[in-house]
Amino acid sequence: MFDFEFTTPTILTVTALTSYLREVLDSDEVLRDIWARGEVSNFKPAASGHVYFTLKDANAQIHCVMWRSAAMRLRFELRNGMAVEGHGAVSLFAASGQVQLYLDSLRPAGEGALYQEFLRLKARLEAEGLFDPGHKRPLPQLPRHIGIVTSASGAALQDMLQTLGRRLPLARVTLAATAVQGVEAIAGIIAALKALNTLTDLDVILLARGGGSIEDLWAFNDEGVARAIYASRVPVISGVGHETDFTIADFVADLRAPTPTAAAELATPITLQDLSAQLNLQTNTLQNLAAGHVEVRKTRLSLAEAALRQHSPRARVLNAAQRQDDLRERLDLAFGNQLRRQRQQLDALTSRLGALNPESVLSRGFAILTDPDSGKVISRRNQAQPGQTFRARLQDGSFLARALEKQEGAEKND
Repeated sequence: MFDFEFTTPTILTVTALTSYLREVLDSDEVLRDIWARGEVSNFKPAASGHVYFTLKDANAQIHCVMWRSAAMRLRFELRNGMAVEGHGAVSLFAASGQVQLYLDSLRPAGEGALYQEFLRLKARLEAEGLFDPGHKRPLPQLPRHIGIVTSASGAALQDMLQTLGRRLPLARVTLAATAVQGVEAIAGIIAALKALNTLTDLDVILLARGGGSIEDLWAFNDEGVARAIYASRVPVISGVGHETDFTIADFVADLRAPTPTAAAELATPITLQDLSAQLNLQTNTLQNLAAGHVEVRKTRLSLAEAALRQHSPRARVLNAAQRQDDLRERLDLAFGNQLRRQRQQLDALTSRLGALNPESVLSRGFAILTDPDSGKVISRRNQAQPGQTFRARLQDGSFLARALEKQEGAEKND
């Protein structure tokens, strides 16, 4: 042991102090040969084969180390939540100044007390219907106002805010900050849930925190918290711990998410990109419908204009004018044809008349005899008497002639 002079202040280096404390612990007979019972938490097997974990109960905890040689003798699989009894010695790890229990043997002691309490509460609340799927409320597809119950300083909050900002930046987010671990956590979570339920426009609540041991998450296994979730007017999504962590809050909530980030994703099933794509689709549909309606209206207007033109007075006048032109053309054509036919008939009659004109025969050597006094044509021999004077008209003129005698019985044509 170190010998200290207490008459004057002794100033020790940290190394000397930790060495002194370690020597004190190592020299204590009770601490050199001790059994301790507790629940395994923060179990971390090292690649070297050494085992590190925390042994705890409801009020305290101590860090434990089991070297590879002792860990190889374990006849069961060590896991978090398991109640164990371990034998070893208490000493000080000088590098961190941490008191540790160095175990050389370990045996199961049944399930831990906290886990037993968890199972008892779970069974009772399930019997009461707090986990009933029929009570689960549907989540909004497009929440406009999202509430969050978590620690204001935790990494879980930042993860959720980043996820919500990326997926649905249009949504309003209200934080009801509270402790999520420790003696104040239970009352704080209940008060935060009640406060958010007073917001009339709230759509969904995210109840979340990061991972931890069963003790760290114990506030989410409280009956009061479970009943506050069940009584919530607004649907609740739980995102407590890691994917392998289950709490009473997970069973009561309307939807359980494996992590806080996953809770934010489940709360926003429709993203900004989805809205943009839907808007573009609806815009194209609306434009196509509008264009189709415009074309239909244009077609109807064209038909109406055509019908109006067809039944308008102007159209009738134009049609009548066109018909008048057609009739005039037909009349002109008919008149021309008639005129030609009549001219042809006239020509024919003229030709016949010319052929029958007595004067026309004068050119062929005939003469026309007329009474010089009366001008009557002498066409028969009984009209002429011997010694009678008459005028003979030839082609180129006329002269007076006298009949000498009649010849009886002459040929008719003589």
